[in-house]
Amino acid sequence: MGTTAIELTVGPVAHGGWCVARHEGRVVFVRHALPGERVLAEVTEETARFLRADAVEVLDASPDRVVPPCPFAGPGRCGGCDWQHASLEAQRRLKTDVVAEQLRRLAGIDWKGQVEEVPGAPDGLGWRTRVQFAVDRDGVLGLRRHRSHDIQHVDACLIAHPEVENVGAEVMNWRGASSVEVIASSTGDQAVVVAPKPRRTVAVPDLDESVAVFVDEGKGRSRSVHGPGHLTEKVGDREFRITGSGFWQVHPSAAATLDAVVMEFADPRPGEWALDLYCGVGLFAAGLAEAVGPDGAVFGVESETVAVRDAERNLRDLPQARFVRGYVESALDRHRIEKADLVVVDPPRAGLGREVVDRVAGLEASRIVYVSCDPATLARDLAWFAERGYRLAELRAFDAFPMTHHVESVALLVPGEA
Repeated sequence: MGTTAIELTVGPVAHGGWCVARHEGRVVFVRHALPGERVLAEVTEETARFLRADAVEVLDASPDRVVPPCPFAGPGRCGGCDWQHASLEAQRRLKTDVVAEQLRRLAGIDWKGQVEEVPGAPDGLGWRTRVQFAVDRDGVLGLRRHRSHDIQHVDACLIAHPEVENVGAEVMNWRGASSVEVIASSTGDQAVVVAPKPRRTVAVPDLDESVAVFVDEGKGRSRSVHGPGHLTEKVGDREFRITGSGFWQVHPSAAATLDAVVMEFADPRPGEWALDLYCGVGLFAAGLAEAVGPDGAVFGVESETVAVRDAERNLRDLPQARFVRGYVESALDRHRIEKADLVVVDPPRAGLGREVVDRVAGLEASRIVYVSCDPATLARDLAWFAERGYRLAELRAFDAFPMTHHVESVALLVPGEA
C-alpha cells in the first residue's frame, strides 16, 4: 500500500463505491469522496492502467457531504460501508446513477427510474439482520478493511440490526474461530454461526440461552450445537424456515418488498407453469404457487441441499410446487424442461452468465422476472437476453443496503423488440 498523496478533482460515481478522477492521464478510483469535490488522496493501489486511492482530506466539499455516523467509517478503517459520508438522499442518487450507467453502457438501455427507499431504516442504520465478523488471532471480533485481510476491531456496528447487537458478540472472545455470523430474524430468533479455523475448535462464550448456535462445517453445511436447528422468517402470513446461515435478505423489509414486485411483474395466473430458478427456501415460489393454483405448477431449482429441504417444508401445503437440487442449466436438462409460461431468476452476484441466459430464453416464457443484486451483471445479462429476443419492459431498483454501494433490482423481460 502506497502513501503517495495527490490532489484530485472528483468526477462521477463508479460502480463499487468509488468516484472517478484523473491524474496525469490515468484514471483514479477514489473512495470516501463525492462528485464535484476537490480532495487530497493517498494512493492505495497502482496498476498500469489505473490507481485506487482514499480521500484523506477534503479541500472543497460537496453539499451532499455529512459527518459519518460511525467512528469506524473512513479511510483505512472498516470496509463494510461505502457512503456514510453522503446524505441518504445523495446515496440513492449515486446508486441511481450507477444503475443507469451500467444499463446504458453494457446493454444500451436508457433507464429513467430511481433507486427507491426500502421501509425500515429511515436513518440508514440498524437494518442489517445478518452480520459476519472476522476474528483475529486473539479471538477478538472485527470487520475487514476495504480490499484487505486486515481486521478493524469494532465495539458496535451501526448498520447492524439492534437485535444483532443485543447478542453482544463483539465484546466476547471467539478464540479458534475464523468468522462469526450473528443473525436476528423477523420473528425474534437470534443465532450465531461459528466457522472454526482449520484443525481448531472454538469454545463458544456464554450467550443468552435463547441464542441458537451453529458450527459452519463448510460447503453450505452447518451443525446445530445449541437451540433449534433453524430460524424462522415471516412474509405476510407465511413463515419460512431457514437452516443455519441459509440465504435470506438482510434488510428486514427487503424480502416482502421484493416479493411484492416480483409477483406484480410475474403476474402469475391460474393453471400456468412457472419456474423459480435459484429459489432458495421458496420465498417467490410460495406466491407463484398460490397464484397458479392446483391446476398449475411451480418448479424450483436450488443448488444448496439444505435450502431445498427447507423449501419443501415451507411449501408443504402447496403440492403444485416441486423443488430439485442442482445447477440451473443441468437441472433443466435433467428434468427435460423445454417450455414455461413464466420464469423467475434470482442468481448470486455473478449473475446468470451466457449459458443460463440462452437456456432460459429458450424456454419461450412470456415473462421473465430477474432479481439482481449487481447492476453490472444484470446489464450484461440483459444485453444477452436482447440478442435472444427479450426486451426490458420494467425495472425497479431498491436501496436494500443503505450506507453501502449495493443495490437490489427487479427487471421484467418480455419477448419483442425494444
